Amino acid sequence: MWNPEKELFTELYQYPEHLRHTLENLPGSSGVYIFYGDDQTFPLYIGKSVNIRSRVMSHFRNPAEAKLLHMTRDIDYVQTIGEVGALLLESDLIKSRRPLFNKRLRTARKLCSIRLQGFTANIVFSNEVDFSHSEDLFGLFKTKMSAVEKIRDIADQEKLCYGALGLEKLAKNRACFRFSLGKCAGVCCGKETPEAHHERLKNALSALKIRSWPYPGRIAIAEEANGQTDYHVINHWFYLGTVKTLEAAKEFDIAVPHFDRDSYKILCKPLFAPDTPKIILLD
Repeated sequence: MWNPEKELFTELYQYPEHLRHTLENLPGSSGVYIFYGDDQTFPLYIGKSVNIRSRVMSHFRNPAEAKLLHMTRDIDYVQTIGEVGALLLESDLIKSRRPLFNKRLRTARKLCSIRLQGFTANIVFSNEVDFSHSEDLFGLFKTKMSAVEKIRDIADQEKLCYGALGLEKLAKNRACFRFSLGKCAGVCCGKETPEAHHERLKNALSALKIRSWPYPGRIAIAEEANGQTDYHVINHWFYLGTVKTLEAAKEFDIAVPHFDRDSYKILCKPLFAPDTPKIILLD
C-alpha cells in the first residue's frame, strides 16, 4: 500500500556525510555502539553487534533512520569479548541511560506471571514473588492485562472454561455461556473433570515456564576470545557487571534489586545450551 508520508521521508533522506569520519574508527568486532547528538550526556540510540562497523553501516543505508542520523553528531563504542557480553551491556546501558530512539528493552521492573495454584490460574507480581526460585510460574508480562489476555487466548484454543479460570463468574449449577457455543469442554457442568481441564491448561502453558536460577548464588560466565577473557557476573538472573579478572568478579556482592526479564532471556540460552560456556561458582 502506498504511504505518502513514508515516501516523502525517503525522498528527504540524504547520506549523513557529517558522520563519515566516524566509520574510520569503528572496529569490526563485538560490542556496543552509541549514537550521540549535540549533548554527549544523553545518547540517542544504543545498539549491539558481533561486528560494530558493519552494523553501524547498515544504519547509514536505511532511509527510515534519517531522523536519527540527522540528529547524530558522534558515534562511540565499547568493545566486548563476544556476543553474550554485548547483549548484557546493551541491555544494561539502555535501561540505565534511556536513549531517545530505543523503545525495546525498556522493561518495567514490576512484572507479572501466571501461577498455577490448585486448579486455578492466578496473576502474581515480581515484587511479591521471587521469580528466580519458583517452580509454578509461566510467562513474563509487563502488565496484568497482557497476562489475562494470554490466559484468555489459551482458553479459546483449548476450549477451557472462563469461569473455572476466574475470567468470569459462573452461575451455580449451570454451564457457562461458552459451553452452549461449543467453546468450552464443560468442566463447569461436569462434562469434563477439573483434573483433565487443569492438565490441558498446564500443557498449553508449558512452553512459557520460567526456569529457576540453577545455582546456589552468584556465578561468573567466562567468555573467551583471542586469548582474552571477560567475566560476566550474574546473580539470580540479574547482571551485575563485567570484569577482567576472577578476583574482581568475586568482589561483586550487590543485592539483586529485582528480577530482570531482559537478562533472563539473554542468559537462558547460553546457560542451558549443550555447549554451555565456562561457569564459575562465586558463592
